[in-house]
Amino acid sequence: MNLDRAVLAFAGLMTLISLALAQFVSPLWLWFTAFIGVNMLQASVTGFCPAAIVFRKLGVASGCAFK
Repeated sequence: MNLDRAVLAFAGLMTLISLALAQFVSPLWLWFTAFIGVNMLQASVTGFCPAAIVFRKLGVASGCAFK
């Protein structure tokens, strides 16, 4: 798995977890869902993604989107 796929998988997993928490725990977890969406949007514009930095430090091979 390369860095691009790892970041997309992580974002998708966090989105699904936040939606489940909103459904079963508290609707306030939807703020976390919104945060994930805003973070994905800013990463697409700026190229800066904190998750990509963490995955890179963990040794995940680089992809073409996050160099």
